[in-house]
Amino acid sequence: MNAPDSLLAFLKPEPVVYKSDSYMKLIARRFVRHKMAVAGLVVFALLILIGIFAPWIAPHDPNIIGNAFSAAPSAAHLLGTDQVGRDVLSRLIYATRVSLTVGVVTVAIYMAVGIIIGAIAGYVGGWVDMVINRIIDVFMSFPSLMVILVLVTVLGTGLSNIIIVLALLGWPAVARLVRGSVLSLRQTEFVKAGVALGLNTPRLIFGHILPNAMGPILVNATFGAAAAILSESSLSFLGMGVQPPTASWGNMLNAAQSITALQSQPWLWIPPGVIIVISVLSINFIGDGIRDAMDPKKINA
Repeated sequence: MNAPDSLLAFLKPEPVVYKSDSYMKLIARRFVRHKMAVAGLVVFALLILIGIFAPWIAPHDPNIIGNAFSAAPSAAHLLGTDQVGRDVLSRLIYATRVSLTVGVVTVAIYMAVGIIIGAIAGYVGGWVDMVINRIIDVFMSFPSLMVILVLVTVLGTGLSNIIIVLALLGWPAVARLVRGSVLSLRQTEFVKAGVALGLNTPRLIFGHILPNAMGPILVNATFGAAAAILSESSLSFLGMGVQPPTASWGNMLNAAQSITALQSQPWLWIPPGVIIVISVLSINFIGDGIRDAMDPKKINA
């Protein structure tokens, strides 16, 4: 390279290319900084694996009645047995399937319904928005626990009926949340640009508006899953949820509500009670982490 070329290279250096993180990488990095959220995610993932691999993890069949009734924890039964000789640890493991199924499936159903209805109400507006809002007001005006008890009594107990009832009462809050987000985003410049470009309504809503409103929706979903698990446990504890011999954390507590069990057989009620607390706390911590990670005020921190 001669002198003029070297001087030209000095005067015009190679452009520096800065690699900017994508939005999802930024969210993930902020989520990882939330230690309790990461711990909650690990615990929740572990619970999911326990539910999936329950037949291989459980030391005994959860419904087999043995000869040791209300036996204390031992090498043969690590968490003891219940009043009819069934292994408590095995029933606790299989009950994880029931509670997580209720939490995940219920939230998936009512989030899908609530997002669609709320997006239509917020984007279309007018009399459609008014009618949907009045329907939401009607659903949210009833005391939820009373309605759940009545509907479960009418439809019958069982896992599928519990999911249907909880989903039926869960979508209005999501619809109202989504409606508010869509109303605020509908007037933004990128939406107006999409309209000017001739994009159809479904593409505008689901391709451009909703992705920018996912923060509060995801947080609502996590807290909703925790609430669904608590609701199922409460119904099962009251004898109106999952029925024996199918194991659930709630009906395990129901079977241990006698004075004798509370005073002298703690292995019957402490394990299901602790696992309910752990699962709900882990999901709530995940929701806290998602909320902080997607907070626009902290997104550049």
